[in-house]
Amino acid sequence: MAKKKPFVVRLDPEMLKAVEKWAADEFRSTNGQLEYIINKALKDAGRLKKNGESDK
Repeated sequence: MAKKKPFVVRLDPEMLKAVEKWAADEFRSTNGQLEYIINKALKDAGRLKKNGESDK
């Protein structure tokens, strides 16, 4: 499993409430839902590196 780096994120309370509801609807944690959303956005934008590519 890839190593994860923790960080703090500030969200509007209404936005957080919506994410928490969405996460519960899909049986994910709030953190897992945020990872899912970010991962999907990065893939859709073509900004996620493919496996095996270096960071250089």
